[in-house]
Amino acid sequence: MNIGQFFAKEWNGPAFEMFGPPHVAALLVIILLNIGLLRFKSTTEQARRRLRWTLAIILWVNEVGWHIWNYAVGQWDIQTMLPLHLCSLLVWGGALALVTRNYGIYEFMYFMGIAGALQALLTPDVGIYGFPHYRFWQTYISHGLIITAAIYMTVVEGFRPTWKSLGRVFIWMNVYMGIVFVVNQWIGSNYLFIARKPDTASLLDVLPPWPYYIAYIEVIGLVMCLVLYIPFIIQDWQAKRTVPSSA
Repeated sequence: MNIGQFFAKEWNGPAFEMFGPPHVAALLVIILLNIGLLRFKSTTEQARRRLRWTLAIILWVNEVGWHIWNYAVGQWDIQTMLPLHLCSLLVWGGALALVTRNYGIYEFMYFMGIAGALQALLTPDVGIYGFPHYRFWQTYISHGLIITAAIYMTVVEGFRPTWKSLGRVFIWMNVYMGIVFVVNQWIGSNYLFIARKPDTASLLDVLPPWPYYIAYIEVIGLVMCLVLYIPFIIQDWQAKRTVPSSA
């Protein structure tokens, strides 16, 4: 395959196949990458700082490249390319959390980053662009490293969410969704997929029609956040069990 075909808008290679070999391989690579983060728990601060900056720069460069590609093939517009989709926002936020170790951003990365990027990895919006097209690589680098950033900050840097974190994320995400809803009405976009269901296959296909599926999204999102918080519930429970009772 020549370099022009790798970046071509009119892709003549294999179409993306849900859970086909390239899809499964990409998921396995992301899993192995995150398991590999465990070894950085015992490294120096200098080594961890280099890793944080490396991950952040990859996220930023990958996202800038995505905008350049869309502009080059003539499909950049404000209806689809503003950084208002959750994962687009968290690419910038995740990189910023890595380099600043900001706890407020981390809360959103842990709950919304993992939950949102996980769905995008399982049901990616890549259209016809299968492996090894640029779009395939861009999608898995972007969403994979969103999850990696959140896991790194938790496992290596020792950050953790609290019940208050869960409440703050839920409240501010609803505020953000309200703002995006207004933007969608103003410019005719579908950011956060709250104006209509996406054109490509997704988990939203099994939900009721608009606007009722938005309420389901809220409930599903809350349940996913609670599931992500389970490890810390167990951790706190075990910690209480090991504390000796007072005489």
